[in-house]
This record gives sequence, C-alpha cells and structure tokens, in this order.
Amino acid sequence: MTPGSTPVRALAVGAHPDDIELFAGATLATWAASGCEVHHLICTDGSKGTWDPAVDTAALVATRQEEQREAARILGATGEVVFLDNVDGELDANRANAHEVAAWIRRIRPDVVLGHDPWRRWRLHPDHRAAGFLVTDGVVAARDPHFLTDLGVAHHRPDMLLLFDTGEPDHPVELTEVAAGIKVEALLAHRSQLLSTMSIPDDDDGSAESAFRHRTIADLAEMGGRFGLSLAEGFHNVGGL
Repeated sequence: MTPGSTPVRALAVGAHPDDIELFAGATLATWAASGCEVHHLICTDGSKGTWDPAVDTAALVATRQEEQREAARILGATGEVVFLDNVDGELDANRANAHEVAAWIRRIRPDVVLGHDPWRRWRLHPDHRAAGFLVTDGVVAARDPHFLTDLGVAHHRPDMLLLFDTGEPDHPVELTEVAAGIKVEALLAHRSQLLSTMSIPDDDDGSAESAFRHRTIADLAEMGGRFGLSLAEGFHNVGGL
C-alpha cells in the first residue's frame, strides 16, 4: 500500500480510549469514507483517565467504552470495537497479551495494522510503550503459522504496519479539511477527557473548544508541511513484514 491508497480493512490498536482518534483519527476517517472496513482494539479500560480523585472508576470505564464506540461511529468505522480491559496504567507487554492481540489480527485479517511507536524517545506513559510492543509482537505471532496453533484461526500477514505518535514519520496520509473536522468531532465525543486531554473545562464558553480545534488542525498542517502537503497525519512504516 502506498501513500494515497486505501486499504480494504484496517485495525487500529490504542492503549486507551481516545488514543486512536488522537493519533490516527483523520486517517481512519479518510479510509472509512473510501470504503475501508475500520476496526478498533483498545488495550486498557481507561479507568485512570481523570484528574478527579473522587470519581467512580467503574462508571468511568463504562462511560469511556460508550465514548469510544461513538467516536468510532463518527469516524465512519464499520468494524468491531474491541476492549481488552487491562487495567489502565498497568498494561504489560507480555506474551499472553501479545498473543491476544495476535488472535484479533488473525480474526479481523487487516491489510494494515496501526499502533503506537514503542521506540519513540522520551515516551512517558508506560501503557503507550506497552501497547506499541504488543502490536509489533502481535503482528509477528499473527503472521507465522507455528504460533498459536491451538487457536483454530489461520495465520495472517498484514501488508503494512504503521506506527503513530512517532518521532520518525516517513509515511504521510494526505487529509482533507473534512477529514480533519471529523477527527476533531471524534475526539470531542470523548467527553470524559475534555479537561485532561483537550484542556477544555466544564464551564467553557466556547473559547477553549475553539482553541482545541485550531491546535488540532495546526498539528495536521505542521505534519503535512513536512511532506509538501496541506494536511496530513504521519506514521512510521515498518517494512519487511
């Protein structure tokens, strides 16, 4: 698959609800509009995604799942939204979790898999590192026929692995203003994250949301400028799958 082409089926793997929209939302919206079957896989339950020490974490988990489903709908995704339900902040890049990701890759059989870049320098959040390694390890286990022989699902080798939130983007996806706007709306569907992720307070008069929209579009313009494009999301293309 080359920049500008649309996969038949894509699987995006995020550490938390909202990560996929944050780092690849406009790309997925672009592909979905062109007929791609887009799937989401979320590694953790999002239970620590708040600055409120008194929050009901069980209620937050349920809220964040509904927000993720709504965000996927806004992007135009028609595939599954899968939650692995590991505890937020405690995600391990262990063999069992990697094999669970691999099992979903085999079931969904995507042409393209997207996930966090685990090798990004100075990455702070441990779940992002772990989710990235689960994607890379999961792709290997999914593609090779002698892994997971008891699963009863044939091995599957994706055509491409694209890593987002990367310090070394080499694969841009060109975007329209419409796709950029859909990304913003999908992010705003994560209402529980408005303050912590998007710096939009509960009593916003509209100025903070407007500033968030402008920041998001400016980031897409900055990435596009690196590749001579108006708007883009950038990924690191892991070759040799």
